Amino acid sequence: MAKPTSESQALGDLAARQLANATPTVPQLATITPRWLLQLIAWVPVKAGVYRVNRVVDPERVAVKVAPVGDEPLPQTHVDYETAPREYLLRPVSTILQVHTRVADLYSSPHDQVTEQLRLTIETVRESQEEQLVTHPEFGLLANVAEGQTLAPRYGPPTPDDLDALIAKVWKQPAFFLAHPLAVAAFGREATRRGVPPATVTLFGSPFLTWRGIPIIPSDKVPVVDGATSFLLLRTGEDRRGVVGLFKPGLQGEQSPGLSVRFAGISDAAVASYLVSLYTSLAVLTDDALAVLEGVRVDHFHDYA
Repeated sequence: MAKPTSESQALGDLAARQLANATPTVPQLATITPRWLLQLIAWVPVKAGVYRVNRVVDPERVAVKVAPVGDEPLPQTHVDYETAPREYLLRPVSTILQVHTRVADLYSSPHDQVTEQLRLTIETVRESQEEQLVTHPEFGLLANVAEGQTLAPRYGPPTPDDLDALIAKVWKQPAFFLAHPLAVAAFGREATRRGVPPATVTLFGSPFLTWRGIPIIPSDKVPVVDGATSFLLLRTGEDRRGVVGLFKPGLQGEQSPGLSVRFAGISDAAVASYLVSLYTSLAVLTDDALAVLEGVRVDHFHDYA
């Protein structure tokens, strides 16, 4: 009869793990992104839910005279305003989170179930907010590029010349480019191919490509359709007559600017409800604060010797 091996007399891993405590992570949500756009855009509080953009009509008609001589009369002028300025309404991004009280009571160690459910829900609401700021048909960036501020690439992929053309459109204190990561990579290939690999800058602890000193910010919210996408350039801030994000301050149950969480009661089935609400919009104060390079190809590659 064979003697038992020393391994068969030792406690095995599978049995031993029954007495060990696992270290659980918090739930990992793959759709969470850094949301750089939300961090870089300038935000303006809108207390009454309506933001009116007053613009000047025919600024060229404002008459001034340089160095009048003698008794020559000074010009008489005034600055005219639009009589029907555009108004932007804050739009809601909302949902109702439901958590069974039994689940919250029994399974909240080491991670609180309600806290984690709210965290993941809020992350998803913020992701939706950033997407709306880019693609919403009424106030999104892509829908609010003025006539004359839209360009086409020279031959397909985004090149240094194309980005220079964007800078010429938004030359007054441009803040950052915005593009899908595939478009950022495509520009990197084209610039490197021409012997001018883009420099990098560190923002928020992460490296970003730049062009002419302007950061190129990646966002998967810029759509890619059939291998084509857009490259945007923005100027931001009210004081710079740029692009601004809009939010409602002072909400009941405010968790962060413009976002609130309110307990909405417990049902007869012992399900607790939490209303998660966010109000947002975006405004382009002057036409030259935003330009776009449309139809950029992201599927062009090079063979390097």
